[in-house]
Amino acid sequence: MNKVLYTSVASLALTVGAAQAEQVTVFGPWLGPDQEQVEKVLEGFAEASGHDVSYVGSDSFEQQIVIDAEAGSAPNIAIFPQPGLAQDMARNGFLTPLADGTDDWVREHYAAGDSWVDLGSFAGPDGEVSLYGFFFKVDVKSLVWYMPENFEDAGYDVPETMEELKALTEQMAADGETPWCIGLGSGAATGWPATDWVEDLMLRVATPEEYDAWVSNDMPFDDPKVIEAIKEFGWFAKNDDFVAGGANAVAATDFRDAPQGLFSFPPQCYMLKQASFIPTFFPDDAVVGEDVDFFYFPAYGDSDLGTPVLGAGTLWAITNDSQGAQDLIKYLQTTEAHETWMAMSGFLTPYKDVDTSVFGDPTLKNMNDILLNATTFRFDASDLMPGAVGAGSFWTGMVDYVGGKSAEDVGADIQASWDAIK
Repeated sequence: MNKVLYTSVASLALTVGAAQAEQVTVFGPWLGPDQEQVEKVLEGFAEASGHDVSYVGSDSFEQQIVIDAEAGSAPNIAIFPQPGLAQDMARNGFLTPLADGTDDWVREHYAAGDSWVDLGSFAGPDGEVSLYGFFFKVDVKSLVWYMPENFEDAGYDVPETMEELKALTEQMAADGETPWCIGLGSGAATGWPATDWVEDLMLRVATPEEYDAWVSNDMPFDDPKVIEAIKEFGWFAKNDDFVAGGANAVAATDFRDAPQGLFSFPPQCYMLKQASFIPTFFPDDAVVGEDVDFFYFPAYGDSDLGTPVLGAGTLWAITNDSQGAQDLIKYLQTTEAHETWMAMSGFLTPYKDVDTSVFGDPTLKNMNDILLNATTFRFDASDLMPGAVGAGSFWTGMVDYVGGKSAEDVGADIQASWDAIK
C-alpha cells in the first residue's frame, strides 16, 4: 500500500470508533460475478472504517429504488446505472448532496474531471445544483475492433485520426476488401448500435457543450450539427463498398452476429465499431489482445475537440444519509477501492492515480488508457433522453436512415417525437 493511500484509509478509520460503527446498506443493479466483485470492494471499506456493510442487487433496481425512496425505506447508498434516474430523484428530494469538496477532488483526480462533475451534478428540490453522484466503474464505447494479423497481412496501419480512419476505409475498398461490419439488429431494440455511432461522431463534430444541449433538446434533432453527425455515420454505413453485405444489410444484421465477419477466412470485414462488452459475442477461442484487438475511435486531427470518449458508468449516491454513507463515498476516493476491482475483471476507472499494472487483464489496462487519455467524457446520449426518443424514435430513425431516408427528414421526425412529449 502506498503512503498516500495508507494515509487516506487510516484517516477514514480514525473517524469511526466501535461506538460509532453503523450498518451501511447498499443497493444496486449488479448480480452474479459483478455482485461478488463489488462485495470485495465493500469488504475493504468495512475493514478500513469499522462499519458493517450489506449489498443487495436487483435486476429491477430502477423500479425498486423509487418505490423504496417513496416509502421512506431507501438504502444508505444507491448505485445508479444511468444519471437520468438519479437526476429525477435529486429533483424530488430523495438524494443528499455529496460532501463539500468532493467536486474539487473529482476535478483533480479524474481524467476529464469536469465531465464527471457535470454528469453527477443535478438540481435539487430548490433548484440549486449540487454534486449528488460519484462515478465508480465505467464502460467505454469509443472502440474499433480489428484482427492484428489481418492488418499485418494486408499492410494496414492502425489510424490515429479520423482523417486516417476514413483514408484507411477508402484504401481497403480500393484494394477490393470490405472495411466494416455493421449490424443494427437487436430485436425490439433494433437501431441502438447506430445511436452509439452518432453519439461518438457528435463528440467529433461538436463541442461538449453542444453535445449536452443536444441531449437536453436545447439543440433540436434537426439542427445542422446533429444532421452532420448523422451524415458522418452515413459516410461509413450507407456505402455498399464499405460494409459487409452492402448498405442494405446494415439494419438486417444482428449486432451480435456482426463480429463474425472479423473472424472469417478470408475476412468479410476488417473493422467493427462496438463497445467494450462485445467480446462476449466473439468465438469462444478468440483471445482479446492477441487474435483480436481494438483501437480508439479517433477524433479529427484538424479539430480542437481533443480526444473525447463516449461511454457509460455507474454513479453512487446517498439515498439515506448517515456517517457510514458519507464514509463510503470517501472510501471510493482511495486508490485501494479502485485497485481492488481492477485486479478482478470488468472494471474501468478515470482515476489518474491508480496503478494500472494492477489490472488482472492487459486488455482492460489498454481500454483504461483510452479512458485516462480522454479530454472529455460524455455519457451515452440515448440513455439520457426521454425513453420515447432515446429508446424509441432515435432507434427507428437510424433504421430509416440506413434504409434510404435523408438525414434531414430523420432529424425532423425524431424532433417531432420529442415535441410530442413536451
